[in-house]
Amino acid sequence: MATKLMVVGAAGRMGRRIVALAVESGGFEIAAAVERAGHPDIGKDAGLVAGVGGLDVELGDSYAGQADVAIDFSLPRAARRTVDYCVENGAALVMGTTGLGEAERAGIEEAATKIPVIYGTNMSVGMNVLFELVGRVAGMLGAEYDVEIVEEHHRFKKDAPSGSALTLAERICDATGRKFPEALVHGRSGADALRKKGRIGVHAVRAGDIVGVHSVVFGTLGETVTLNHRANSRDTFVRGALRAAKWLAGKKPGLYSMANVLGIA
Repeated sequence: MATKLMVVGAAGRMGRRIVALAVESGGFEIAAAVERAGHPDIGKDAGLVAGVGGLDVELGDSYAGQADVAIDFSLPRAARRTVDYCVENGAALVMGTTGLGEAERAGIEEAATKIPVIYGTNMSVGMNVLFELVGRVAGMLGAEYDVEIVEEHHRFKKDAPSGSALTLAERICDATGRKFPEALVHGRSGADALRKKGRIGVHAVRAGDIVGVHSVVFGTLGETVTLNHRANSRDTFVRGALRAAKWLAGKKPGLYSMANVLGIA
């Protein structure tokens, strides 16, 4: 039976691909498509906006209809409305929006006492495997290895460093006894920028149309170990989110992760 899906931010770059790949998979029914008020595509057929033909689902600015699960890759200011809709309607929630503040994250945690929720800074399957590996690698290598994280994204990305880079740093801190985020150094400049022991350098690159590259460099005198993940298409994140949505629908209330979806938690 098809899972009824609400897509929030359905006219955005990610939202359009969520609609398209959900339809392509054959495992979902698009129950609702939501966009911000005033968006030029409001009132159009969500399938036509996504380039997959008519679906008889109008792109609207209100949370209407009944869905089994909602996927939100919109903007932080929309997060509260999405959470409220899911709680009121008993829908599961896959929240992929980055840049959420403490209030939004607290709202998601509260909602998870009533509905099943997955909140992740990166829905890519490969990236979530890296999240699980990086702490173990840091622990095995030990304190003599310096750690640097370099993330690369397109010129339009607003937040820096990326949520994924911060998740990588947090996993390393947890595994090595460092304090997060106090251990982080965001870039270096000046005549006296010598590396301090125990610090994790975090660097953000913004250029062109880079989808997403994350590299974690462990270096000591004599050798360097680098873990790297490269997203070649936004479809990487979409397929992961759809996999999460299919897994999450019908689960008991709780705050889940992609690691749960992949069976590596």
